[in-house]
Amino acid sequence: MIILAMYIAIFAAAAIVWAIVGAPFVRKDPFTALKTVTFGDESAIRSNRFASVVSVISIFLIWASFTGSTLIPNALHVPGPFQGETSFEYEATAPDGTTDAGTVRALVHPVGAAVETPSLEGLEESGFAKNFTSTIPAYRSATIVAGKLLDDRKTQKITSIDGTPIAPGGAVDIATGQVRMNAKGSLTFEPLQGMQMAEQYLPPPEKVGKRFVSLIFDGYQNVTLFEHLGLSLFRVFVGFFLGCLVGIPLGYAMGLNGWFRGWFDPIVEFMRPVPPLALIPLIIIWLGIWETGKISLLFLAALWIMAISARSGVSGVRISKVHAAYSLGASKWQILKNVIVPNSLPDIFTGARVAMGVCWGTVVAAELVAAQKGAGKMIIEASKFSLTDIVIVGILLIGVVGFGIDILMRKLENYLIPWKGKG
Repeated sequence: MIILAMYIAIFAAAAIVWAIVGAPFVRKDPFTALKTVTFGDESAIRSNRFASVVSVISIFLIWASFTGSTLIPNALHVPGPFQGETSFEYEATAPDGTTDAGTVRALVHPVGAAVETPSLEGLEESGFAKNFTSTIPAYRSATIVAGKLLDDRKTQKITSIDGTPIAPGGAVDIATGQVRMNAKGSLTFEPLQGMQMAEQYLPPPEKVGKRFVSLIFDGYQNVTLFEHLGLSLFRVFVGFFLGCLVGIPLGYAMGLNGWFRGWFDPIVEFMRPVPPLALIPLIIIWLGIWETGKISLLFLAALWIMAISARSGVSGVRISKVHAAYSLGASKWQILKNVIVPNSLPDIFTGARVAMGVCWGTVVAAELVAAQKGAGKMIIEASKFSLTDIVIVGILLIGVVGFGIDILMRKLENYLIPWKGKG
C-alpha cells in the first residue's frame, strides 16, 4: 500500500507540473488541430512522452529507494533495517520469589558479513541471572536466551524485559526491535526491519545490472543469456508463423462460406477460451518435452486467435463496398483480393499482436515446466537457488522483448496498412 501510495503521489505531482509548466509550450498536433471533436476520439490521443519518461523513472526510484540502492542519495531511501549493537535487560524470578537481572547484547550485521560476537566486558553477574551475547543478520531473528538459562535450576522464569512484564507467548517492543517469549520461556530477538526489502526478495538495481552483464559474458549453467532468449524467440516465431499460416485461411473460409463456418465454428469457439497452459500436460504426453511439443503448443495458442480475427475482419467489411465492386463488374476473386482482404487486414493485425503476446507468455510458461534451455528455464532454475537477481533479469528481459515485439508489430501495421481508420 505504501508503494502504491507513493506511485499515485508521483503520478499526481507529475501531472500537475506538466499542466502548469509543460503543456502551454507544447505545439499542437496538426492532425488533432483539424478535428472538431477530440474528447472520446481515440485517434486524437497521442502518448505523452513526458509522462512515459517520468513513469519509468518513478518505478526505478521506488525500486532503488526500497532496496537501499547506492545509485541514489541516502536521503531518498526509505528507513532500512536496524544494524549495529543493541542491548536489553531481562529480569528472572526464582521459585522462592528472589529476582535477578541479566543483560543481553546483540550485534545486528549485514547478511553474509563476517563479524565478531560482542564482548561482555563491563557486565557483572552478581546472582543467578547470566549475561548473554549474540550476532544476528539483518532481517533475521535469533533465540538469544534459552529457557533453561539460569544456573542448573530450570524452574527460574523470565518475568520482564527492560521493566515490561512478559509471559510465554508474549512480546515486548524495545527501541531496536522486539523481544518475544515462546511457550518454553526462551527469548527471541527480532531487530527492526524498517521498510526496505531484503536482498533475498528484491535485490537493488545495481546488483541486477551486474548480474545482467555477468549473464551476457559467462551465462548461467553453461548457457549464455542470448542462447536462452534466442531459443525462446525461435520457438515463438515458428509457432506464430504456423498459427497464421493455418488460422488466417481458416478464418477467411469461416467468414465467406456457411458450410466452413458451421463445421469449424464449434471447434474454434470451444478451444478459444481454453488457456494454452492447460494443454501442456497433454502436449508433453503426446509429443514429449522437445521442440516439437513446444512449437505445437505455440501453434495452438496462435491458431484460434488468428482464425477469429480473420473471421471478424471479413464480417466487418462494409457491404456497401462489396455492392460497389459488384456494380463495377468485379468477380468474386477480385472482390476477395481488392475489397475483403485489404479491409480485413486491420483486424488480422490486431489479432496478430494479441497472438504474439500470448505466444511469448506461453513459451516462457512452457519452459518453466519442461525445457533444457530458454528464458523460462533460466528463471525456474535460478529460483531453486534463491538467485533473485537472475530471476529479475529474466523477468525484465521477457518484458522488454515482449514490448519490443509489440512495437515492431505496430510499425509493421502502420507500414503495411496505411489506410487503417480512414474509412
